Amino acid sequence: MGTTTGTAADAAEAKAGPGTAGSPAPGPGTAGSPAPGPGRRGPRGQRSMGAQNLAGWLFSTPFLVLFTVFMAFPIVATLLMSFTDFGTFHVTHPLDARFVGFDNYVKLFDDDKFLTALFNTAYFVAVGVPLTILLGLVVAVLLNNGIDRARTFFRVGFYAPVVTTIVAVAVVWRFVLDPSDGLISGIAAELGVTAPDFLGSETLAMPSIIAMAVWRNLGTVMVLFIAGLQAIPTEVREAARLDGAGAWQEFRRITVPLLRPTMLYTTVITTIGYLNVFEEPFVMTQGGPSDSTLTVSLNMYREGFNFFHMGYASAMAYVLFLVIMGVTVLQLRLLKDNTK
Repeated sequence: MGTTTGTAADAAEAKAGPGTAGSPAPGPGTAGSPAPGPGRRGPRGQRSMGAQNLAGWLFSTPFLVLFTVFMAFPIVATLLMSFTDFGTFHVTHPLDARFVGFDNYVKLFDDDKFLTALFNTAYFVAVGVPLTILLGLVVAVLLNNGIDRARTFFRVGFYAPVVTTIVAVAVVWRFVLDPSDGLISGIAAELGVTAPDFLGSETLAMPSIIAMAVWRNLGTVMVLFIAGLQAIPTEVREAARLDGAGAWQEFRRITVPLLRPTMLYTTVITTIGYLNVFEEPFVMTQGGPSDSTLTVSLNMYREGFNFFHMGYASAMAYVLFLVIMGVTVLQLRLLKDNTK
């Protein structure tokens, strides 16, 4: 009996394992406590994570300092400034600026010059953005499918204005459109006709600036659309052709729907850039003639740095910011549903 009982006990102990019978065997961790699993970290792992976090913050410090000094602080300062009568005297004595509340914002919508600049900016965006998107898409399709020879040359040629300084581009265009010595006037004289004064006409000045802006920004939109076109699977196009779809049907039914995310992105960034238009009218027309090319950014520059109405100019900047944010949100809501 005793031998049989002892043998059964030994077999049960061997089957259960060394940690079952009697007291539990200590694991690799602290005696009497479970060992840290894959999701737990011991003191050494915690120290390692702390060192990594510290190193990350140290490497980020230069950027954080520059961002705070040159971005965050000016943003907050101009917001506070927009509620004051900050002017020339207050540059050296900023604390002497008088708080005026929302007077600067109310004054904006009684200012005929600001309303004119707002209308001109809206006109610039309403005409320039669709033209840029449409022409960029056409050029991208041609360079992606229709042109086989010298494709790289054409791509570089269309993109070259993007990497050229906007001031240099504006100066060249001002020379081209000059009514006396410009390129267009010279060609017109050879043909026996008189070229119009594009930049001196209240009717033609803004369309001329829009044409220059579209020409310069065409390359950016083209590159984005080419990337979107090359992301469309070739199997989808081949299936459409096998079903008898022509070039126009393929473009309308396949290319455009699959390019909607790219269209959304290009439309948003182009609109934001055009709402901030400044260099083109500043270099080419200085806002003239008769404020026909005066934009919100140019008017803001004049109020702040020509007339030193810093508080008023800051209020103008935040109104433009709200307009940009509102237009962007509207575009995302209108176009995002179609990209799903």
